[in-house]
Amino acid sequence: MNQDSPLDRRRAGLLLHPTSLPGGHGNGDLGPDAYRFVEFMAACGFSVWQTLPLGPPHDDLSPYSAQSVHAGNPRLIALDPLVEAGWLQADQGPRAEEKGWDYRQRRLSEAYQGFQRHGAAEQDTYAAFQRQHKYWLDDYALYQAIHAAHQRQAWFDWPVELRDRHPKALATARQQYGVVFEQCKFEQFLFYRQWESLKRFANDRGILIFGDIPLFVGYDSADVWARRDAFQLDKEGRREVVAGVPPDYFSATGQLWGNPHYAWDKMRADGFAWWKERIRTQFTQFDLLRIDHFRGLEAYWEIPATAETAVNGCWRQAPGHELFEALQDEFGRLPLVAEDLGIITPEVEALRDSHGLPGMKVLHFAFGGGADNPYLPHNHVINAVAYTGTHDNDTTMGWFQQLDESTRAHVFDYLGGGPERMPDLLVRTVFASVARLAVIPMQDLLELGSEDRMNRPGVPDGNWTWRFRWEQIEPRMTDHYQHLLHLYGRI
Repeated sequence: MNQDSPLDRRRAGLLLHPTSLPGGHGNGDLGPDAYRFVEFMAACGFSVWQTLPLGPPHDDLSPYSAQSVHAGNPRLIALDPLVEAGWLQADQGPRAEEKGWDYRQRRLSEAYQGFQRHGAAEQDTYAAFQRQHKYWLDDYALYQAIHAAHQRQAWFDWPVELRDRHPKALATARQQYGVVFEQCKFEQFLFYRQWESLKRFANDRGILIFGDIPLFVGYDSADVWARRDAFQLDKEGRREVVAGVPPDYFSATGQLWGNPHYAWDKMRADGFAWWKERIRTQFTQFDLLRIDHFRGLEAYWEIPATAETAVNGCWRQAPGHELFEALQDEFGRLPLVAEDLGIITPEVEALRDSHGLPGMKVLHFAFGGGADNPYLPHNHVINAVAYTGTHDNDTTMGWFQQLDESTRAHVFDYLGGGPERMPDLLVRTVFASVARLAVIPMQDLLELGSEDRMNRPGVPDGNWTWRFRWEQIEPRMTDHYQHLLHLYGRI
């Protein structure tokens, strides 16, 4: 791995998940609009594209509880390149009864049939991909095949012999559900191929790709099904305790995420092999990685599985230092960013700092309390990533419009501007930060309000579907951001 740090100089980035791109069917994808977005970023002078996790989501579309820590989201697979490759015939678009994902699924199935007929030149490449990713690919494809055959039931509700991975039952399922099994592996081949092409295109234009790794794993996932020993589950695969956070800025009752907790003693015993595999996959996809809920690697909030809220949990110690030492031994310098938001203790800060990881400074959290608020720009440090807000925050316009008068007065007194200058005032402030990397969500570049936010933590429905439109980008924006990034030394 390259030992140079991605934060070797002052940079600026945009936060946009690929599903939020224009184009595609049902959501943005890795097709022409993704390349156009890279060109737009380069024209503005941005050199970092931050995404959310890229794993395959469940029906709620949350990328933070994916069905695999290794697999890519097949909803992101662009169809245009498959037509160009000769594996898919051009068509007139979705049928009347087809929603975006239904259409894309059907077309991906047709593409695999076309690949089998016309993809002879790529068969060796496909075989090499399967060999390279065998450590996770077969389990993931089989999980998806059984999942589909059992009306999308979670793995812990499957027949016992499948739930408990009896070898004979798995062999039978692989044969019985072979069509879906093979289709799933092919889709991962397409995803990896398209993502690698897009990343190379971005890197060639001086843009680094900044990924996001959720600390915890989705309960109904191939990872938990295939490695039950790595998680705190009972003999039937049921969760004993679950993850979340205590009451905080986002929720008075905390957040009950429901992810199973790791069996850290067992992970420690084999040298954190599961984590090494996970990180190895991510380092092939990204130049820089944010660890979501970093504080859970120092101590995590453990909630009884039967609880209805996150209030009655307790803190448990995690072997964060040992984990990072093992990862550093394996990979060398780690291009990681610690999402150190929430209840942060001196112990969490020590874990972050002892391994040289940048933390996060979010301006939406800056204007409460006194001059010692760590998110105020005069308290920022160089080894950090500064944000206006994140995907979990409101847009800056939405945030500003909901502030009380006292906090608004604090904002204007500190920044020296009035309401007519929002959100540009906060954008300029984050670019002026001493933090090596400054990132703004795409919504802030477009000056959008609350109706365009990506996620509302604690609200189960209506998230993760926001998309921008090219007509929202005004011609002046390219020159404006070129000027700002030159002004603040981030070009």
